[in-house]
Amino acid sequence: MLEKEKKKVSELLAGIKQSNKKGLAWLIDPDKCHDPEMLAENFSWVKDSELDLIFVGGSSTDKKNFSLVVRTVSQIAGTIPVVIFPGSQLQVSKDADAILFLSLISGRNPDYLIGQQIAAAPKISKLGIEVLPTAYLLVNDGEITSVHAVSQTLPILNSQSNLVKDTALAGHFLGMKYVFLDAGSGAKSQVSPQVIELVKKEVPCPVIVGGGIDSLDKLKKSYEAGADLIVVGNSIEKDPGFLAEVLNYKSLYNLSLNVN
Repeated sequence: MLEKEKKKVSELLAGIKQSNKKGLAWLIDPDKCHDPEMLAENFSWVKDSELDLIFVGGSSTDKKNFSLVVRTVSQIAGTIPVVIFPGSQLQVSKDADAILFLSLISGRNPDYLIGQQIAAAPKISKLGIEVLPTAYLLVNDGEITSVHAVSQTLPILNSQSNLVKDTALAGHFLGMKYVFLDAGSGAKSQVSPQVIELVKKEVPCPVIVGGGIDSLDKLKKSYEAGADLIVVGNSIEKDPGFLAEVLNYKSLYNLSLNVN
């Protein structure tokens, strides 16, 4: 029996978008992963699941055990690509398969628009991992999360849906190949379905949505609104069993698309 090969992340995301099926990513925050060995023990089953991607990163600028966590995750991931979701230019690792090269275009802090990217670019070039140019937008109901505190920028409000759409469209015209709408880690309010639907309609990029998705109902609403890939992290930290729940729901949702 031939072993499955690990796909390039760009091909995987393009395949999800073209098929109209839905993807799921698990976000692991190294700052909250105090025991990487326990992570490997509790989630050894993940490599055989239908998880599409594993993101590693967070809003902290501290590199602490970042490389160790990425290495551990890569060992348990099997053929699931491991993608860096960087909180700063310090969060890079040769053990990852790809990196979201984010520009925080919803804010006006030059350090997160281009400054951190300049510092990270030569390091990433030497690593030779896949680079995913991503328009990163913070969107919620006005809640200030750790991402906003670190970046010193305010989120765009869900009620400002046209501003979110125009900002995402500007990112697309600047050449960014992915749009990431993020409510922020641990946010109580998710990116609204209305915002997701509008961005999906106007921007021809794969749309990634994360933050505040702590129930199957919120997951369903985000999928139905048009999210191609949903990122879940904080809820799994609180309840590891939630990962199996959302994976099962994703599979059932995709099966229902085939029936319809």
